[in-house]
Amino acid sequence: MDSSASMSPENIIRNCIVGFTVSFVALSLGAAFGILSGRGAFAGMFSAGIIAFFTALLGGTRIQCSGPTAPMSAVSALVIAFAISHTSGNADHFINLVFLLNGVLLLVMALLRLGRFIAYVPNVVVSGFMSGIALLIWQDQVNMLMGWGNKTALQGGYLVNTLVALTTLVLIFVLAPLMRKLVGHRARFLPSTLLSILIVSAGCALFRLPVEHVQLSGNLQSVSDFTCLVMEQWPRDWSLATLSKAFPFALQLAVLCYLDTLLTSLVVDKMSGETTRQNRELMAQGVANSLCALIGGIPGAQATIRSVLMLKEHASLRLAGIMTGIFVLIEMLLFQEWINAIPKAVFVGVLLKVGYDVFDFMPLRLYLKQLVSKCSRQWRDFFSRHDDLEIFVTNREALMVGGTALATVWFDLNMAVGGFTLLFYLHNKALNQKNPMRDLVAEKETEAFYKEQ
Repeated sequence: MDSSASMSPENIIRNCIVGFTVSFVALSLGAAFGILSGRGAFAGMFSAGIIAFFTALLGGTRIQCSGPTAPMSAVSALVIAFAISHTSGNADHFINLVFLLNGVLLLVMALLRLGRFIAYVPNVVVSGFMSGIALLIWQDQVNMLMGWGNKTALQGGYLVNTLVALTTLVLIFVLAPLMRKLVGHRARFLPSTLLSILIVSAGCALFRLPVEHVQLSGNLQSVSDFTCLVMEQWPRDWSLATLSKAFPFALQLAVLCYLDTLLTSLVVDKMSGETTRQNRELMAQGVANSLCALIGGIPGAQATIRSVLMLKEHASLRLAGIMTGIFVLIEMLLFQEWINAIPKAVFVGVLLKVGYDVFDFMPLRLYLKQLVSKCSRQWRDFFSRHDDLEIFVTNREALMVGGTALATVWFDLNMAVGGFTLLFYLHNKALNQKNPMRDLVAEKETEAFYKEQ
């Protein structure tokens, strides 16, 4: 399968164990992103298994784990909200049409060999749209807790659900270092996200809190069930009017998958010392996203947290990503009753943590360092660990990051990325300025964009 890695039995077993370990994170986040998108936990988990399997098998990044991601799920939620409120026919068919076109556009990008253009997206724009996606996630979860923004509040009252969500969030932060300290390397078999879900769910059951629980809406018992599922999900309306409505959403998702995937591949390449075949990776993402559309799932991209975790666990074969997908599908079928016992507010806490991981704090931290450089020694000590970075963020760059983030929240991703990328180059050409943040992201991209759970 991989000529560069040993296919000894010991290595195969080790990579299967890595896949098993990462599958718990993929399953938990798949359920959370399914809920975020509006399609439900079952759709998110099913998509997590399908995408992980096919992208590991076909992709251009050898060691990776793809699946539903926060940015893709946030935009998918907009698609689903539009379909429910603006389509007179079957909303699911329109949603699947958008997701299927997204996969087709990714295949077209691969055929046109557009992968190399990722290098032209400025770091300040990338930073801004990642932070904008984080703001969208936080806004959506607050709306879900409070019943704001046309959202139906979770059953049980916002005080109880907020307590459950915040408890989950705190546990995710606390348990990761605590487990490493208590059990060492064996902590990888119980990721803090999964452990927090189990603890809070058990606590809610023990105290019989009146909270709303996850309800898996899918049930696959045989091949005929799967065939019926595909036939039910296949879009019926391919008219020009429907395609014209679906295409802008599909393009937005394709651009986002392009950015999310190839930026993650840069991080993975830096850690692994290998080079992603970018167009092959886009092709694999297109295939996987198209298949998810046919089963009523949600689209995804290469996922940094899961890919970094796989590398940290010393995966060396494509088999690790393939087995992650297989294990996710097996666990999803085996543990359906247990998953139905998880309160929805638990996944609100998980998604709040995901927003924290996605938000790019480094430019903000560096900019604040400049603003307080003449303040008290306590403030200077707080930022002293970054004194080795001979870099600064100008006011113009701070406005570029903030503007991209706000445009992502108030308008859409395409306008944010396209508009501010154009503004970036026009500004640099007019003033002949370099981008001081370029070396910052090149040296610190793993730390800056994503944090390992």
